[in-house]
Amino acid sequence: MKNLQPQEAWTWLQANPDALFVDVRMEIESLYVGRPPGVVNVPWYEYPDLQPDPQRFAEAVVREAQGKGQPVLLICRSGKRTLDAGKALEAAGFSDVQHVVHGFEGELDAQFRRSTLSGWRFDGLPWEQM
Repeated sequence: MKNLQPQEAWTWLQANPDALFVDVRMEIESLYVGRPPGVVNVPWYEYPDLQPDPQRFAEAVVREAQGKGQPVLLICRSGKRTLDAGKALEAAGFSDVQHVVHGFEGELDAQFRRSTLSGWRFDGLPWEQM
């Protein structure tokens, strides 16, 4: 799995228009916190269980993908869930997986807030909110 900083991920997406861009956050996070445009939501885990099921996740991505050779870019809140999700995809046979380091909201600052130090939104990249 390749580790891409948010700006690198945006540049990579522009160079790979056929890539599958997957937001692994819970649907409610994606809708209300915001998300990059064009992203497909396939949660790594979902409420109320909050327990990942790597096989179920990989099967859901297979249904969205054009094949396991299609380039995939993963994003989450801070870049942590995507590490496990990416490993699950590679174990399932995906051959071209990338993830966004720092995710959509980035790391916590000293006041326990996000989007103030790093992340997709902090870097001023395109995003939308429902």
